[in-house]
Amino acid sequence: MSRVPTGESVLARGVRIVESFGLDDRALTVTDIARRSGLHVATASRLIEELVSLGWLERDGRLVRVGVRLWEVASRASPTVGLREAAMPFMEDLHAVIGQHTQLGVMDGGEVLFVERLTARGAAVNYSRVAGRLPLHASSSGLVLLAHSTPEKQERVIAEPLTVFTDRTLRTGRELRAALAEVRRLDYAFCAGHIFEETTGIAVPLRDAGSSVVAALSVIVPNDDAARALIPALQAAGRGITRVMATAGNPVP
Repeated sequence: MSRVPTGESVLARGVRIVESFGLDDRALTVTDIARRSGLHVATASRLIEELVSLGWLERDGRLVRVGVRLWEVASRASPTVGLREAAMPFMEDLHAVIGQHTQLGVMDGGEVLFVERLTARGAAVNYSRVAGRLPLHASSSGLVLLAHSTPEKQERVIAEPLTVFTDRTLRTGRELRAALAEVRRLDYAFCAGHIFEETTGIAVPLRDAGSSVVAALSVIVPNDDAARALIPALQAAGRGITRVMATAGNPVP
């Protein structure tokens, strides 16, 4: 594989170009991509044309978009496919009952990555979306995943500065450590007003055939007295998904 004088491969440069697209970016200019990827405009332009020819990017005049071919390959290769297939029937039933955001998250580095979400018109305000991320300490899904991760992982997150969204967000290592212990005791996370003051996130763990927590099922609902009444329905859906994954032995991250 050819390399640039600094030792970086052409493939690595191509990855930097693709990763220039943020969650809200439908299209970018070549100049935008060059700036975000740290590449010279001429180099970025040449590599973009190659990626367009392969179908990984699409070009419409001055604007560049992620190509359908890249989406196709990523969707087919995703290790979360089995998880999503196991979860979707239960998510649909849960969503029909509560009429609010119902979502599926997995841990990726120091964040929770949302791989599926069902929503409804008029649902509570929600920060997350499919392919969106949130800090582990701030979301109900993140707390569930972190609470069942390795002690080393927990200590790394506890030692880091914690992003604060509202007055209710966990902001110290001591608060986070206590919250993780509470999640393990209850087997669910209840985060009232942690990201938006007017919403509550509730999450339960999903386990694989070896009883390891591999994902979190969560709902985002209005922050009111009715929120806790939804916990049993969420737990029932979580048990159903876990049962399917345990029976099928679905490989998930």
